[in-house]
Amino acid sequence: MVSIVKSDLSVAILGAGKVGTALARALRPRGIQVTLRSARRGIPKRPIQADLLILAVRDGKLGDLVRELLELGAVTRRTAVVHCAGSLGPEVLAPLRAISAGVAQMHPMISFASPGFVPTLKGGQMHVDGDPRAVAVAKRLARSLGMSARTIPGLDRVAYHAAAGLVANGAAALAAAGSELLVQGGVAPDVAPKMLGPLLRSVADNVERLGLPDALTGPVRRGDAPGVERHLEVIAGRAPHLVPLYRALVLAQVPLARALADGPAVAFDSIERLAEGR
Repeated sequence: MVSIVKSDLSVAILGAGKVGTALARALRPRGIQVTLRSARRGIPKRPIQADLLILAVRDGKLGDLVRELLELGAVTRRTAVVHCAGSLGPEVLAPLRAISAGVAQMHPMISFASPGFVPTLKGGQMHVDGDPRAVAVAKRLARSLGMSARTIPGLDRVAYHAAAGLVANGAAALAAAGSELLVQGGVAPDVAPKMLGPLLRSVADNVERLGLPDALTGPVRRGDAPGVERHLEVIAGRAPHLVPLYRALVLAQVPLARALADGPAVAFDSIERLAEGR
């Protein structure tokens, strides 16, 4: 339960999709005044007077939204404007500098999957970059959510966004594959995700607390080539279309396991050969 402490920070969010709605639901219990408006409803008729305007729309819609905000004079000098796109910097909002308190990118490295569910934000990371005042307001918002805001000079934003997508979306796809295999092994379809969710959280805890390669566990880390071979045999029998995925993931684990050296080098050589189908 979040204790409500009244805040003098006011936030307007344009875009009532997964990110915008989740942010609004997360901010309100913290005493922050939030106005959430669907982008489909268009720009408000009166100028937005909030301390922070968050544009939570898809990347491709940002340009049109910025032009409309500028043409209508919908932002005042009181308001800093940020967007939540991971692969775009603050410059996509540059035209709004003339009428706002500044612009910035504010990307939470969090997976937002549904407007009806707010994922855990506490301890999460938020990348913020742009004009000083906009950055300051965005960082204040991050602190109110229990998140760590950071600015990484010279960041390759496409690589950053690709890394986030690889982990977040790849993990969801991997969970779907694991769920399918569990069902093939006799687990009820509604139970499989409940088994895998806590497992994924434990991996996340290990990655955050221990770092890499220390977060790696399992037969590859131990150099258990026979165990990997048994996995391949069972997967080939029950879900053969998952064999290439398993092989690729084993190959991705081998460098981590070699760095940890919990097993002999020859064992990792054997695992590599198995994964490559040699």
